[in-house]
Amino acid sequence: MPLANAPEAEAMAAYMKHVAPFLGVRSSPRRRALAAAWSSLDAPRSDELGEACVLLMGQREREFHYAAYDLIERHLGAADEYFLSTYVEALLTTTPWWDTVDGLGSTAVSPLCWRYDAREIVLSWSESSNVWLNRAAIQHQRGWRANTDVAFVLALCHAHAARREFFVAKAIGWALRDLSRLDPTAVRRFLTTHPELSPVAVREARRGLER
Repeated sequence: MPLANAPEAEAMAAYMKHVAPFLGVRSSPRRRALAAAWSSLDAPRSDELGEACVLLMGQREREFHYAAYDLIERHLGAADEYFLSTYVEALLTTTPWWDTVDGLGSTAVSPLCWRYDAREIVLSWSESSNVWLNRAAIQHQRGWRANTDVAFVLALCHAHAARREFFVAKAIGWALRDLSRLDPTAVRRFLTTHPELSPVAVREARRGLER
């Protein structure tokens, strides 16, 4: 592959704890190459978009996994109300690590949860035994700003407040940090009433309150 770079690939794989092998293609050249490759293609239907993303996520190297959420971002308008349950949940749990889960969170979960009524899906993810679905649920309103449902996000944080799993605790901290811009009183109250909260989550929340 012309853009592959073996030294970069090893460094990138090590940074991601060897969750998958890499080709060694950084974000900017990857996106330029994908844009050029996709420029002549017609806009997909929702199922075509989902199936293409599943195929990309099934490839060995991590850059293909990143291409899956790049493709969703490019054609987000094609995703219908069933896309989250039919495709995104599977994508979140295929070779999962924070990089793909958060990438899918930004490009698919947050915008599609905003567009469609996804409360039942989010609750099912929150109640799942899968750490990555828990993380996606807690972070599902990131970027909503003034439209954030503060009470609902706090309820999701409450459900996982005693967890010591790092990636869940970090998601709670980020959620509380975001909420501190909107309702700092509610965040302070949450910290007071949840002494069991992980130090990781508390630290992120306090960063938001001290900003």
